[in-house]
Amino acid sequence: MNQYDEVCLNYFLEHQTQLFREEVASTQEEAEEFLEDCLAVVCGSLAEVKEYLDESGADVADMSLKEIEEASEVFSLPDGRYLVVEV
Repeated sequence: MNQYDEVCLNYFLEHQTQLFREEVASTQEEAEEFLEDCLAVVCGSLAEVKEYLDESGADVADMSLKEIEEASEVFSLPDGRYLVVEV
């Protein structure tokens, strides 16, 4: 496993239906492959998430950090980081 650690992969596996109607992965390996294909990123704070989304062309200028945290593509990891999965 490279960019995505166990915390990230396990959380995505458990919460993937937050973004998708059905599961897209069932193992850590499948989750890692899927996240790599989506170019998902891990950010250390909501401010970093907002900056990343802004730089990738999303219209987040008027969104609060709370609204960003509640977005379906933003996964709040249990260790305080955020996984952003854009599809």
